[in-house]
Amino acid sequence: MPLSISPSLEVLFDFNSLEAELAQSKTPLIPLKAAVKAVYEKQILQFQEKHNVVHLIHERSQAIDIILSLAWSYYNLGENAALLAVGGYGRGELHPHSDVDLLLLHDAEHCLDEACLDEQSDANKAFVENLQMFITLLWDIGLEIGHSVRTVDECIKEAEDDITIISNLMESRLITGDQKLYEQLACQLSPDNLWPTKTFTAAKIQEKNQRYLKFNETAYNLEPNIKEGPGGLRDIQLIGWVAKRHFDVDSLKQLVGHNFLTPYEFEQLENGQNFLWKIRFALHVLCKRHEERLLFDYQRELAQQFGCQDCAGKLAVECFMTDYYQTVMQLERLNEMLLQYFQEVIIFSDATTEPKKINRRFINYKGYIAAANKNIFRQYPFALLEIFLLLCQDPKLKGVRASTIRLIRANNYLIDDSFRKDLRCRSLFMEILRQPFGITHEMRRMNRYGVLEAYIPEFKQIVGQMQHDLYHAYTVDEHTLKVLRNTRRLFVEKHDDELPLGSKIAKTLPKPELLYLAALFHDIAKGRGGQHAELGAVDVEQFCQKHDLNHQDIRLVTWLVRNHLIMSSTAQRKDINDPGVIHEFALQVGDNLYLDYLYMLTVSDIRATSPKIWNSWKGSLLSQLYNLTKVALNKGLENPQRQEEYIKNFKTIALDKLSDKNIAQADIMALWSTLPDEYFIKFQPKEIVWQTAAILSLGSDSHTSEADKPLVLISTLGEHGGTEIFIYTKKQDYIFSLVTSTLSQLLLDVIEAKTISSSNGYIYHTYFVLEADGSVVTDEERIATIRLSLEENLAQDRAEKDELELPTITQRLSRSEKQFSHETLVQFDEDLENNQTLMSISAANRPSLLSHIGQALIECQISLDNAKISTFGEKVEDVFVIRDRNNQMITDIKQQEGIRKAIIRRIEAIN
Repeated sequence: MPLSISPSLEVLFDFNSLEAELAQSKTPLIPLKAAVKAVYEKQILQFQEKHNVVHLIHERSQAIDIILSLAWSYYNLGENAALLAVGGYGRGELHPHSDVDLLLLHDAEHCLDEACLDEQSDANKAFVENLQMFITLLWDIGLEIGHSVRTVDECIKEAEDDITIISNLMESRLITGDQKLYEQLACQLSPDNLWPTKTFTAAKIQEKNQRYLKFNETAYNLEPNIKEGPGGLRDIQLIGWVAKRHFDVDSLKQLVGHNFLTPYEFEQLENGQNFLWKIRFALHVLCKRHEERLLFDYQRELAQQFGCQDCAGKLAVECFMTDYYQTVMQLERLNEMLLQYFQEVIIFSDATTEPKKINRRFINYKGYIAAANKNIFRQYPFALLEIFLLLCQDPKLKGVRASTIRLIRANNYLIDDSFRKDLRCRSLFMEILRQPFGITHEMRRMNRYGVLEAYIPEFKQIVGQMQHDLYHAYTVDEHTLKVLRNTRRLFVEKHDDELPLGSKIAKTLPKPELLYLAALFHDIAKGRGGQHAELGAVDVEQFCQKHDLNHQDIRLVTWLVRNHLIMSSTAQRKDINDPGVIHEFALQVGDNLYLDYLYMLTVSDIRATSPKIWNSWKGSLLSQLYNLTKVALNKGLENPQRQEEYIKNFKTIALDKLSDKNIAQADIMALWSTLPDEYFIKFQPKEIVWQTAAILSLGSDSHTSEADKPLVLISTLGEHGGTEIFIYTKKQDYIFSLVTSTLSQLLLDVIEAKTISSSNGYIYHTYFVLEADGSVVTDEERIATIRLSLEENLAQDRAEKDELELPTITQRLSRSEKQFSHETLVQFDEDLENNQTLMSISAANRPSLLSHIGQALIECQISLDNAKISTFGEKVEDVFVIRDRNNQMITDIKQQEGIRKAIIRRIEAIN
C-alpha cells in the first residue's frame, strides 16, 4: 500500500524508497536497520540545531510507526491480528532511547501455546512463526521494544486487576492490522465495563502517593528522576489519564473547554512538559541509552548544552538545576490542585454535606476550607494569610478546596508593598508563627501556593535553588522548611526522645516564634554572593522592624541569623575540652537565653541538611559545648576558669575514682608525672580513670619499660556519641597513619583523634569512630575484630623500613563522589596561647585520606597532637594541631610551604 508521508518525515528519511527496497529484498533486516539508524542520527542533528523538541518526539513516533508497519506487512500478519502502540508510544511520544511499547493483538482463533501447535492448522503455524520472526526483527534492527501478545479477553482479564495495565491500554492506538479487532478492545475498555471513573481516579491517586514515597515526597532530590519524581512527567500523564477516563478527552488542552483547566494553567503544564521533554531528549542523547535520572554525571554537561553560565554566587550547573526545580515545583503544585479538583468532582461527587460557615470570608466545604465567594481575596486581600491561620487553628480541616487554591494562585499579585505594610497582614503572619499546631504544614502550603515568596520577596530567590555538592541534600527553600519543622518538633512532647536536651530547653523558651523567624531567614541570602549570614541578618532585621517586634527581640533574631554557624563550627573544629575555647565561645554568645536559642537552631539546621549528616557524635559535641558554655556563663565571663584550676579539679575527681579501684596513689602519681598538663585538659575524668587503670594493670613498671605489644582498649558505652579507641604504645611516628589506615580498611569513619606524648617515650592515642552509616559500634564480634586488627598491625616491626606499608583499602568511591573534585587547600594559623599550630585541610573526601596526611607529617618530621575530622558530603574540612620535633609552633613560612606541598602530593597520589 502507498505510504502517507508528511513533509517533515520526508526530511528524516526516504520511506517510499524503503518500501520499494523491501519489496525486492529477501530479508528486511538490512534496510530497516539502516532506516532506524538514519532516523536516530538525523534527529540528533536536528536537536543540536535547536529544532522544536515536541516535533522531534512526535516525528520519531510517526517514523517508527512507518517502520513497524512495513515490517508487519513484510511478514503478512494483518489478518485477524493488529499491532497497537501503548503507553507513551501510544500517545505518540517517543524519545531517542525510549522503549517502543507494543501490544500484538490477535483473535482467539490463533493459538500461541507451543503445546497445541502440532494440532493447529498450517495457517496458524505460519502466523506464529511469522510473529516470532517479526519480534526478533524489531530487536535486531535496533529498537528497544516492550511487548505483549494477547487476545482481547486476555487484555481485559489482565487490566481488571492492574491499574498500570488499564492505564497503558487506555492510550493504545492502532498502528496497522485488523481495525475491528482494535475497536473491539477499545469498547471493552470503557468505564462502563472496566474501572469506573471513581475507582480509577482513587487508584491513580494512591499510586501517585506510593510513587512519591520512593522519592522522599520531594521533587528536590539531588539526582532527580525527571519522569517518576514529584512534579515530573508522570504527574502530567496522571492528569491526562484521569481526564481521559472521566471526560473521554484525548488531550489536556480539551480540559480547558471543560473548565477544569484555565488557559494559563494549561500553558504552565505545556511549558513544563516541553522543558522536561527537552531535558529527557538531551539526556538520552548524552547517555546513548534510556535514562530518566539527572545524575551528577550529566548535570554539568546538560547545563552547558542549555546555555547556562557561571554567575556571581552561582555555578552554571546550579542555575540549570534551579530552573529544573522551579519547573517541577510548579508542576507539582498544579498536579496537587487538579487532583484535588478531580477528587471533589469525581470521588466525592455524591456527598451531600452542607457547607458550614467558618467566618464571613470562609466556609467548610466537605472538610476543606473554601472561599465564601470568588471575589473574597479581592475584597479582603488580608484573607490570603488568614486562610492559613484558620487551618492552623482547626486541625480537622483536611486542606484547601481546589477552587480556592486556584483563587489564591490567581490573586497572589495582591501581595505587594501595601499588603505587607497592612497591620492586619503583619499581625496575621506573626499570629501563624505563634500557633501551637500546624505551623510547618501551613508554611509548606504557603510555599506551594506561592504565598510565602510573595510575602517575603527574599524567599523567592531561594526557591528551587540548589548547591552542587553531596552535603546539601535539598534546595535552599526545602532545607529552610525542614529546619522550621525540626525546631517545631522540639516543642512537641511526643518527639522528646529525639533530642532530649533540645526538648528540655524548648519548655523554657519564652518566645518560640523568634526561633521560627531565625529558621526562615538563616539561609535566605544564599546564592547572592557575599556572606549569606551577614546579608540574611540585614533581611531579618528589616522584617522584624516592619512587624513591630521590640528592640530586644529584633536584636536576638538578627544575632541568631548572623551567628547561626558559630556553634557547629566551634564544636566540630575546635577542642571544646579546652577552657579557653569555651570562654571564647561564651564571649561570642553573651548570655544563657542566646545560647538556648542558638543550640536549638544549630541542631535543627544540621539535621535538615541531609539525612546522612546528623549522627550521635555531632549531637554529643553540641550538647557538651552547650553544657560547658552554660557553666561558663553562669560563673561569669569576667571570671574565666584558670587552666590550673581546671586541671586540679579533673585530677581530684579521677584520683578519687581510682582510689575506689584499690590502685595505689603512688603508682597513679608516678604515671601522671610523665604526662603534660594538656592531657588533663583533653580528657574527661572518666577517660583518665579508664586509661590510667588499664595502663597500670599491665604491671608496676609498665610506664617505664617497653611493653611486648601495644595496649588497645575500645569503649562500647558510646557516651561521646562515638566509639572510643585508646592505644598505648611506644612512641613511633607512623602510629597515626597506620591506625587510620587500619580503621579505613575496616570501613570505620574517624571523627576525632587525640595524641599525647609522655616524657618516658610512650604515646597515648585516642580515636573516636563511627560505622559508615553514622552509628556507634556496639557489636561484640565487630569490636573484637577491630581490636585484633589494630593489635596485629601495630605489633609488626617497622624499624628498618623506609616507607610505611599500609593495609590495603578496599573501600571505593561512590559513583556520585567520583563526579566531584576539590582543590586541596592547606592553611596554617598560630595558637599562641597553647604554643601550637593549627593546620586546616580542605580536600576531596577519599578513602585512607587521614593515613596519607599522616605520612606527609612523618616526611616533614611534624608531631600531631589532635585532629578534628569534618566531612561535608564529597569534601572534608579537617583541623590538625601540630608542632615540630622540638614541641614548638611551626612559624617558618618555608617549613609551612614544605608541609603543604607534601600533603598535596600525598593526597593527589590517592586520586
